[in-house]
Amino acid sequence: MLRRPLLLAALATPSLARAQAYPTRPISFLIPFAPGGGTDIISRAIQPAVQEELGQPLAIENRAGASGTLGIGQLARARPDGYTMAMTTVSASAVVPPLMTPPPYDILRDQTPVILAGTVPLVVVVPNDSPARDFGQFLAHAKANPGLINYASSGVATQQHIAAELLSARAGLSMVHVPFRGTGQAVTEVLAGRIQLAMDTLPTYLPHIRAGRVRALATTMPARVEWLPELPTVAESGFPGFDANVWYMVIGPGGLPEAITARWVNGVNRALNDPAVRQRLRDSGFIVGGGTAADAAALLRRDAERYSAVIRAAQVKLD
Repeated sequence: MLRRPLLLAALATPSLARAQAYPTRPISFLIPFAPGGGTDIISRAIQPAVQEELGQPLAIENRAGASGTLGIGQLARARPDGYTMAMTTVSASAVVPPLMTPPPYDILRDQTPVILAGTVPLVVVVPNDSPARDFGQFLAHAKANPGLINYASSGVATQQHIAAELLSARAGLSMVHVPFRGTGQAVTEVLAGRIQLAMDTLPTYLPHIRAGRVRALATTMPARVEWLPELPTVAESGFPGFDANVWYMVIGPGGLPEAITARWVNGVNRALNDPAVRQRLRDSGFIVGGGTAADAAALLRRDAERYSAVIRAAQVKLD
């Protein structure tokens, strides 16, 4: 009869062998928003290098809806074998789920944080036909037209929504929230002038800002950003301490084996350290990530707590 330590070792051997052989077939990589937004941009930027490192195709699938929780919910229900992975955001993995009744997944139990891929500031933009030429003029225009300014987001309680609600609360504005299934859809409406404001990820709007298709008014991190150094921050425009950003993180289902997590950490770090990938991300407006799975887990926990307090203070609710 096998002694207990030997029995446990024997039982563990098949799963360990599978993890060491991983991957042996294509991997489904979920993006919980529609094409065209920051999540889509960073995923496709690292895709070639990651699949080269892993030795298998990385099949990107956009699963938009419910502020990102539809796609991440699909991930949370998947087998933790490394063949279903995702690129998530702070809103989809840390902010929105606890606001839902019932929560679609447990943000700590049903997700395995793998590695931070990147971070971006938000940028305040208006259509070119807006009467506001700068951030101060926009505030004056919005105050003079309560309830007539529509602002876009990629879903309820996403960072775009929270940032706009925080600005509204601090500036005394009354604006109407128009959530979309993804940032790409919102961009179309802003460019067409049917939406009067967006506070959205810099990579999403940077090409349109550079091409003169939309007007940028301010950025949302404490310091000015290198891509648009002439733009003031919201904080320096009369709202000290204002700070909003979006991070993007590779995650797996809860219970993802450490060996598979390690393969992804190694693969994504290699991709992010590739000079061509780094330059592409920086040119697009991303602050390049990296690090360990422990770093990613700590970030998820920290921001889940931080934004819970922010949401309570701003009284953000699911529509």
